[in-house]
Amino acid sequence: MFIDTHCHLNYAPLWENIDRVLDEAAAVGVGKILCIGTDIESSQKALRLAEKYPQIYAAAGVHPNDSALVKAGWQMELLQLCGHEKVVAVGEVGLDYYRDHAGPETQIRCFSEQIDLAKELGLPLVIHNRRADEDVKLVLIEHHYTNAVLHCYSGDAEYARAMIELGLHISFTGNVTYGSRKTERAVQAVPIDRLMLETDAPYITPVPHKGESNQPAFIPLIAAKVAELKAVSIAEVETATTENAIQFFQLPR
Repeated sequence: MFIDTHCHLNYAPLWENIDRVLDEAAAVGVGKILCIGTDIESSQKALRLAEKYPQIYAAAGVHPNDSALVKAGWQMELLQLCGHEKVVAVGEVGLDYYRDHAGPETQIRCFSEQIDLAKELGLPLVIHNRRADEDVKLVLIEHHYTNAVLHCYSGDAEYARAMIELGLHISFTGNVTYGSRKTERAVQAVPIDRLMLETDAPYITPVPHKGESNQPAFIPLIAAKVAELKAVSIAEVETATTENAIQFFQLPR
């Protein structure tokens, strides 16, 4: 069984075609899917899906690009969401200095509050990091909480090693199939017991489907490329990444 540890079934076009998407995922061995929120509304949608479908679990959080749009009382809404048994992580949270939707101070404040929430509840963090390597690292260290995964990793091998040393996991998506030597070296640098797979669907579709909408059924393509880069079998990647996800997110077997 594969686990897609990060996708947005709560987004179009997946939301409108959810039964087909889940059937196609199951047909290729994707047995569990983590649906990620990026604001309160999408987190609520993720939880509704998780309540309806046994193979779906939810993460609830406010994305850095949405951090300037939160309304008063959002922290309490998020706390209530995260108290549900099928919410297994706080996310998608973090920092994004590539987009200009919110200033660094606003992003760091929102990120910090959600780290504190995750710490209080004992939940892992799903972190978005775009051009904010040092600040992501510093904020985590300042809050003494590194029970986290860097999702859709596109950084270099050196930063991956540094974050693994802090205790984080690293997750790769369809970007591993794009031919970036930097990403390929990062895959090779991450120990298999700290590595997870994701689609980030409907985005970042792997080759040979690039240009189409991504979906959880494409996880085996990502696994195959990771196996090639690490010179192991696809079965070994499947077994290791599934076990990593089960332990990290405390999922039932």
